[in-house]
Amino acid sequence: MPLWLELAVRVGGVLVAFLVLPLLVGQTEHKVMAHMQGRLGPMYAGGYHGWAQLVADGIKFVQKEDVVPRDADRTVFRLAPVVALVPYLLALLVIPLGPGDLVGQPLDVGLFFVLAVVGVGVLAVLMSAWASANKYSLLGGLRGAAQLLGYELPLVLAAASVAMAAGTLSLPGIVQAWQPWWLIWQAPALVIFFIAGVAEIRRPPFDMPVADSELVAGYMTEYAGLRFAFLLLAEYVGIVVIAALTTVLFLGGWQGPFGDAYLGWLWTLLKVFAVAFVIIWMRVTFPRLREDQLQRLCWLVLVPVALGQLVLTAGVKVALG
Repeated sequence: MPLWLELAVRVGGVLVAFLVLPLLVGQTEHKVMAHMQGRLGPMYAGGYHGWAQLVADGIKFVQKEDVVPRDADRTVFRLAPVVALVPYLLALLVIPLGPGDLVGQPLDVGLFFVLAVVGVGVLAVLMSAWASANKYSLLGGLRGAAQLLGYELPLVLAAASVAMAAGTLSLPGIVQAWQPWWLIWQAPALVIFFIAGVAEIRRPPFDMPVADSELVAGYMTEYAGLRFAFLLLAEYVGIVVIAALTTVLFLGGWQGPFGDAYLGWLWTLLKVFAVAFVIIWMRVTFPRLREDQLQRLCWLVLVPVALGQLVLTAGVKVALG
């Protein structure tokens, strides 16, 4: 296969995943929440189980008027949704779907690259908050900045524990080095990474930056139409990225009970959607934390435990030679 054609196929596959998987997760969330809360919802909008509602929502966003507040910084206001989306697209480029060539762009420092680009998301929150010229948006942005900067530390420490155990920063290399007993050995790192990841994408119960009952919609208050849809899409792409990273780092990625060489991509997707389901489940189950509870959880619980897990991993690696 010519190099240009291979590149086009890889990029096209990543774009399809970027556009399709978040929509599936979003629609699944609506249905799962409806069943968990006993709400019927739009079950007959077309097709089985009302799945045409997804198309109706897309048409609604396209038809809405694109309004920019009079006092807003128009350039920054318009760029913020793009800045929110691009880091997740870049992250999906290096997350492997299966063994061999089932990855957009394999990198020897793929884990470092993913953590670096995902951290850019805080800029989108600050940009949208400042540019909106709205006090609720500004308060939401300040909350978001404090939250994202704080939870970056336990997220990176937990990921570093797995990278140390595997002896590589390559995401395919981590999957190849993964062993089932890591589910016990790296369990604290798994819990820390998952909680910090959910906080990074500002999902309930860590959705203080967009708390509807307090801040209207936080940094998204002034957005409408397609730009608001892009911010929502960024949230659901974030779910896919965090679920995929959790799968690759802690759950063995494409490794399954049989057929890894041929069904590896299927095992990866099943694990990703299982983790995404847990994220949805958390939204339905747990109430929103207060801001002080959020920071206390980060600095007094997650960071110390992550440091302890890092020391444990180093000790085991030295002991095993």
